[in-house]
Amino acid sequence: MATLLLALAVASTGLYAGFMLIFQTGIMPALGRLDDGAFVDAMRRINEYVPKPLFVLVFLGVVAFPVAAFFVPVDGRSDTQKWLVLAGLVCAVLNHLVTLGGNIPLNNALAASERTDELPSAVRGAFEKRWNSFHLIRTVLITASFGLLIAAALN
Repeated sequence: MATLLLALAVASTGLYAGFMLIFQTGIMPALGRLDDGAFVDAMRRINEYVPKPLFVLVFLGVVAFPVAAFFVPVDGRSDTQKWLVLAGLVCAVLNHLVTLGGNIPLNNALAASERTDELPSAVRGAFEKRWNSFHLIRTVLITASFGLLIAAALN
């Protein structure tokens, strides 16, 4: 059971890290080349579409599976493996805190701006740089989590 939980932790974290990395290296740079109106509209549509059930399952699994892998007793588990799983979990939790405290409020403000007559340039100015900064932090955190969980699985 512990091996399965650790494998699910690695898989969910790897999927989520890949998603974050694609946004960091491909999607946001591409959207950054759009004019203000197109950028704002594209981000609004992405933010409406992404939080669907499969995404939410992976998002929650990034924390739930490492928690389970850490707490399920394992005969012969090394202290190193235990601490690697815990470190991976801490990075995943920090990633989620950045998401919940940084990116999601910005996404909500972006959505709310659709009901105003605020210029797209002002909306983008209040959103893009801050969102990208938070996203870089969470990408580094979840990539570190993934690496730590892989190290735990190989230990």
